[in-house]
Amino acid sequence: MMQPWRGPARGRRSFLVRAGRAMLLALAAGAGSKLMADADSRASVCGTATGGARRVRLFLCGDAMTGRAIDQIQRYPGNPRIHEPYARSALQYLEIAERASGPIPREVAPDYIWGDALAAIERARPDARIVNLETAVTERGEPWPGKGIQYRMHPANVACLTAARIDCCVLANNHVLDWGRDGLDETLDVLRAAGLRTAGAGHDAAEASAPAAIEASDGGRVLVFGFGSPSSGVPGEWAATPDRSGVCVLDEADDRELQRVAQLVRASRRAGDVVVASIHWGGNWGYGVAGDQRSFAHRLVESAGVDVVHGHSSHHPRPIEVHRGKLILYGCGDFLNDYEGIGGYEALRPELGFMYFPELDASDGSLVRLVLVPTRIGRFRVNLATAEERQWLLETLNGESRVFGTQLVELADGSLELRW
Repeated sequence: MMQPWRGPARGRRSFLVRAGRAMLLALAAGAGSKLMADADSRASVCGTATGGARRVRLFLCGDAMTGRAIDQIQRYPGNPRIHEPYARSALQYLEIAERASGPIPREVAPDYIWGDALAAIERARPDARIVNLETAVTERGEPWPGKGIQYRMHPANVACLTAARIDCCVLANNHVLDWGRDGLDETLDVLRAAGLRTAGAGHDAAEASAPAAIEASDGGRVLVFGFGSPSSGVPGEWAATPDRSGVCVLDEADDRELQRVAQLVRASRRAGDVVVASIHWGGNWGYGVAGDQRSFAHRLVESAGVDVVHGHSSHHPRPIEVHRGKLILYGCGDFLNDYEGIGGYEALRPELGFMYFPELDASDGSLVRLVLVPTRIGRFRVNLATAEERQWLLETLNGESRVFGTQLVELADGSLELRW
């Protein structure tokens, strides 16, 4: 995700200036409805295959930031020193969050940050669990010159990712090199040593552009390609080269990029594979989808063989579209961050988000069903949203997605289902 205090106007730099006094985020005290409370709810989340068709189920979410202050509450907190314009210690973010939300435990178990999400994911039984990991995982490196914001998690805390049995960490974002190439190289090594696949960054360009291949339960594969766009704040200098580590950078405003993606997909795809293009693109705030972004997403489906466009970077969920039968998520919002207590965009309710559970027809990658489980960040963990929060998300996304021909409806268990 882009730093809320950087970039085009509308007060991003003042985001942290207000942090010390913006303690008015009132998080709902109730635990919310218990979604998918029994075994029957499994069909509500992912549906069941009928007529012998092979279905592939995914878990997708937006930005998962396990570094900085969230790292400080885990069992092996790293050095809290940061070099930001308005903060010198990651512990400052923890203090702000506690003033807003109350005490947050320390030395938490690896699964703490997942909160209510773990049970929902387990009930869904997805074939692939895919997150955009918004942090370096390193003790090494120096802050990237001029970057101003640094996220990192101590390598010993990688258990917070394996606790959720994540299959793929997409690293093509604008924070993975916050601690330079030394930090990126250690991030790659730590994640892979823990059995986690990565996409979108690598020790060289070939590795950064290669997909993560996840075996599905019936022998098919989910291929995840990761791309980071300059529109989300990914510096051009971060691009991987044949002899330098970095990110697989993609500019959706450049028509030539479509051919590159198509070539990557053709080189890796086998019959029966489902292809996910996970893209960090666009700004932090607002629901409007840029014309070149929408056009590029359509052409990924039409010409590049992409079955799911998994967009992220925005701090709140953005519209959903189904184009020629394929799912396009323009922005999944923040799944987990350490922004509690920092004001400025309360009207957009960035603490609210979704777990996305698409079910695809493996024969052609088309969308069969999409169920969304509403969530709320609170005390540095993922909680189920309350009834009021679910209603707000439903009304907001329906208003914004209408032009895209989609609508959400609420199910009996409190989850939402897409209609198109």
